[in-house]
Amino acid sequence: MRPLFQLSTRSYDEEIELIKKAMTDLENICNVKNGYEIGTPSSTAGWTFFNIQLSAEMLDVIEKSGMMKGAIGYRIEEQLKNFLGHFLESHGSNVRIKKINY
Repeated sequence: MRPLFQLSTRSYDEEIELIKKAMTDLENICNVKNGYEIGTPSSTAGWTFFNIQLSAEMLDVIEKSGMMKGAIGYRIEEQLKNFLGHFLESHGSNVRIKKINY
């Protein structure tokens, strides 16, 4: 399973750099290469939307390492969305995140 999330922002050019840095940091923490993919952006009404998909290997490390401990949510997919949102926020990002597929 490769979780897919939709991110949205009003300042794509600034946010994409923060997200790439944060996700590279997460790859390093998880000791995973090619742990994520960022999709092609599309813009509507001042917002830019793009997808981010985690690799199965990165997901496995995140779930088993206890990184999501304290993440709010009743189901694992909700906890993962909240974990990823807080992780990006801790790296200076201000994107909105929505789960598409888990």
